[in-house]
Amino acid sequence: MTIQIGDRIPSTKLAQATAEGPRPVSTDDFFGSRTVALFAVPGAFTPTCSAAHLPGFKAHLEDFKAKGVDVVACLSVNDAFVMGAWGDSQGVGPDQIVMLADGNGDLTRALGLTLDARMAGLGERSLRYAMLVRDGVVEQLNVDEPGAFDVSSAERLIAQL
Repeated sequence: MTIQIGDRIPSTKLAQATAEGPRPVSTDDFFGSRTVALFAVPGAFTPTCSAAHLPGFKAHLEDFKAKGVDVVACLSVNDAFVMGAWGDSQGVGPDQIVMLADGNGDLTRALGLTLDARMAGLGERSLRYAMLVRDGVVEQLNVDEPGAFDVSSAERLIAQL
């Protein structure tokens, strides 16, 4: 079942790259008591993700803050090292966008937002989406069709705030 507006983010573990190595991140702690603009991509370093999706959220960081968002985070079914390297390559500091690794896809599966990319040799990935989560509860959810980048942009999520 796919997560819906009004549902609570499932309890699971993610990872974040740090100078000391990957740091475990509990979804309960991360989403529990703040407002998070979360966007997910099928893969770090992939064309649309690198050319449009991540740069859009980076360009609108101040707009999110002005609308009461405490943190902007990017999620992908990649490991923490890849997510850290991708953030670095995009000029994204950890104080700008938190790069979250869902290495085993546990959260993505729990959300019901998986993308079967095995035909392309990429395994199970995340659908492209954006959501607003306030105190652990989904308030907005914009999920793109596989291969599309239509509804999960930063601009659309800001307009919904």
